[in-house]
Amino acid sequence: MPDTAVTRRPALGSERAVAGAAIGAAGMAVPDQVIENEPIQERLGLGEAWITKRTGISRRHVLAPGERLIDIAAKAGGAALAAASLDPSEVDLVLVATTTKDHITPDAAPLVAAELGAHRAGAFDVGAACTGFVTGVAVARGQIETGAAERVLVIGADALFQYLDPDDKRTAGLFGDGAGAVVMTATDPPGRVSTPLLRADGGQADLIFAHRGAKLEMQGRETFEHAVARLSEVTLEALAGAGIEADDIDLFVYHQANRRILRAGGERLGLPSERVLDLRGHDSDRSRRGPGRRRPRLGSASAPGGVRSRLHLGRSHRHWGLDDGAERSAEVEERGA
Repeated sequence: MPDTAVTRRPALGSERAVAGAAIGAAGMAVPDQVIENEPIQERLGLGEAWITKRTGISRRHVLAPGERLIDIAAKAGGAALAAASLDPSEVDLVLVATTTKDHITPDAAPLVAAELGAHRAGAFDVGAACTGFVTGVAVARGQIETGAAERVLVIGADALFQYLDPDDKRTAGLFGDGAGAVVMTATDPPGRVSTPLLRADGGQADLIFAHRGAKLEMQGRETFEHAVARLSEVTLEALAGAGIEADDIDLFVYHQANRRILRAGGERLGLPSERVLDLRGHDSDRSRRGPGRRRPRLGSASAPGGVRSRLHLGRSHRHWGLDDGAERSAEVEERGA
């Protein structure tokens, strides 16, 4: 794990003292309220285990009345800071990747920074849906490598359950609420984040879509096919950009959209299942949920949740995100010995 106690660097524009940015610690938070599959299936007239068989999801954590997105985002951020032994006053920048902030204005990030006590930090939101975490990592990397920041807190947080149509079986059981966070710091190799790969195709935006004030709509089969194709495509492109092969990667941390997508994408790439993280089969927070509980989609919180669960493993990780078909992103993280 890279040392979070980074020496003050020269001013922006002078010779840089570091060669890159690294993820040093991670944290995660979910609401206490839980909704099991059974009431959703009963409402929709679906058979027992219908949702689990198709998605791998058995329950979801959702915000309780009066609970806010910034509450769970701050909990996740605080957990990451504690894991890094970093005081909030030392944070230079707070980024919150979300599509479900509590207010039209202000952004979630400055409110989270205030909750944490990061009073000297800059703060703003990143609106890239399920690719938000990797996009936030890309922004943080750029800030660190240019000398504009030394310590950046990147949080992915979404509360999507409130935007689901309870009568739509395509989406009613898919999404939950949660937040994940990482602390990024300046570092010298080994142990750094590679150049992130960011892609977008607004022509596919109608695959998963929500008008302001309306419920989320999704074209299930089309989304699945598009996701598997783009997952494979962006994986190979990211590996090529980093100058490495798939065999050089210890763990592939994809957006936890759907177990079928993870399996199909891994099979297309020829990846052994044990090298593709599936949080639905390996719940990293069993102390609160009990063994064998499987998570729903957590939007931009999905990827940092995966990072938290396996941060101690291996030397190289690959993170990937896909939202509604409009955006996709990837990066390779090399972890030091």
